[in-house]
Amino acid sequence: MTMQIFDFEQGSDEWMHVRCGIPTASKFATVMAKGEGKTRSKYMRQLAGEIITGEPMESFSNGHMDRGKEMEDEARETYAFINDADIRRVGFIRNGKKGASPDSLVGKEGGLEIKTALPDIQIERLIAGKLPPEHVAQVQGSIWLSERVFWDFVSYWPKLPLLTVRVFRDDAYIRNMASEIDRFNDELDELVERIRNYDKPSAVLKDQLRQSVLLAG
Repeated sequence: MTMQIFDFEQGSDEWMHVRCGIPTASKFATVMAKGEGKTRSKYMRQLAGEIITGEPMESFSNGHMDRGKEMEDEARETYAFINDADIRRVGFIRNGKKGASPDSLVGKEGGLEIKTALPDIQIERLIAGKLPPEHVAQVQGSIWLSERVFWDFVSYWPKLPLLTVRVFRDDAYIRNMASEIDRFNDELDELVERIRNYDKPSAVLKDQLRQSVLLAG
């Protein structure tokens, strides 16, 4: 794999195009879902549409998401202050046919994933004191694609304590993830090829048509 780091602003047109048509870490849990779930299939169709049309899916934004971005900045500043961390904002990391949008890189070995949480969820996370299972794939995927050693998961809500959980690279998990992502990409390639050839006659049909022409002549 060849890692590429892009400094486009997340959400910009450049950012949307560089991640167009490839699975990203935020969706790795969907990709790794057992069986052929509707969510996994839908995600594959969305990526196939991006590849074939060359157009990224339209981004969706509303007041809640804008507020979330503001709180993400607050959480990042609080994290950097508490940990005296050297953080670097990046737009997108692409590594082969997959990518991730880190909330920051930390020093030379780490990264940062920030989630805002409503008070009841934040309190639940503070009591548990560990990485929520629904975010394991995204965090390990970010470590894998960025070729880093650890990732700090931060959960934040104003006026409540900041939760920081340091997660280290899990090579066994990553090996399984890599296998599932490769399988997904193989299926995606097959789907794209199938749709691109949807209106083209098959080799058998071409031969039948050729024989019909010869017989007619």
